[in-house]
Amino acid sequence: MLSDYFFEQLQVQFDHQLPFVAFKKPDTTVIKGLLQEDDQLHYSLDFTESGFVFAPFDSENDTFLLPFENASIITHDFVKGNSNGPSNHIDHSKNEQKEFHIDLVQKGIEAINQGSFKKVVLSRCEAVETSDTNPINLFKRLLDTYPTAFVYCWYHPKVGLWLGATPETLLSIRGNRLKTMALAGTQAFEGATDVVWKEKEREEQQIVTDFIIENLRESVGRSQYSVGSLQSSVASVHSSDLKIEVSEQHTVRAGNLLHLKTDIELQLTSGTKALKPILDALHPTPAVCGFPKHRAKNFIIEHEGYPREFYAGFLGELNLKESRTRNTNRRNVENNAYGVSKTVSNLYVNLRCMQIKNDTVQIYVGGGITKDSDAELEWEETVHKSQIIKRVLI
Repeated sequence: MLSDYFFEQLQVQFDHQLPFVAFKKPDTTVIKGLLQEDDQLHYSLDFTESGFVFAPFDSENDTFLLPFENASIITHDFVKGNSNGPSNHIDHSKNEQKEFHIDLVQKGIEAINQGSFKKVVLSRCEAVETSDTNPINLFKRLLDTYPTAFVYCWYHPKVGLWLGATPETLLSIRGNRLKTMALAGTQAFEGATDVVWKEKEREEQQIVTDFIIENLRESVGRSQYSVGSLQSSVASVHSSDLKIEVSEQHTVRAGNLLHLKTDIELQLTSGTKALKPILDALHPTPAVCGFPKHRAKNFIIEHEGYPREFYAGFLGELNLKESRTRNTNRRNVENNAYGVSKTVSNLYVNLRCMQIKNDTVQIYVGGGITKDSDAELEWEETVHKSQIIKRVLI
């Protein structure tokens, strides 16, 4: 079968210790694979390159690239199979890890009360025992379990092996149109998405939204942020050089969790299309770091007790050239020559992810901390989030 052949190619690439990435974008049925021809390391220096980018949480560290020109591209139409249920036999937590995380959160709350920052996102890394660490098998289970997420498997023998199913888009650019989102706040999904959010969660989400709006203003163009009313509950921000559309907060589902989300869109001009200043301004967002960004980031690096590496970084297609013909009639060859070519970038925040290291699966989970946070409840939230990845570990 075609699907078997696709995954067999990935397995051969992995067995030969050659770099590859396989991924499916949210709510699509096409899986794409990039198979690099050698094990050379390629880097993205200013995000003008073209390929699949894999960036760390700390932008001071290297950002890696699988260039399109150095890889063969394979695709296959995915049909959802049977997903696995929760793996109840896995030990969810250890007492010392729980104590450390609760103490970490309490330190974060104290720092907020002392005025160091308004929000910080604190995470933990948990080693999980599983009988199968084959990345291709785990990738298949992620695909079956999380059809609405960005699902990926990324491997480079000189860097590592990562998989994930993230619900969060960092940014999407198609031609001159930029789309991004603010995603924060978490509660368990219990059969309905029409739920009540606490003030702490709405405040946390608004911090992320305000950060993105302000940084887009500074990196893309000057504008005044105002709230209005458009169709589909969208606010609009206008100025002579910039227009931003901002949706109302709404609830979205990601696996067995619910989040608060705000959609943000804007139109770029020829002078504001450089990706590096935009990415420098947005990454890492308060949804994965905190606010103010640099103070929260320094607190994370100093106190979390482990290196995040690529957890809470970003990944995806960078500067893909996409062509579409103006005329869909194949017999009209002359008109088909006049096609529309656009540069497309689709980048996602590396959340709900795992790293396979020395035959051990390490999962990464965290939560946003504000002045109203409760350390014990924040621990429980990380336990709920860990189930998203543990569902595929058997």
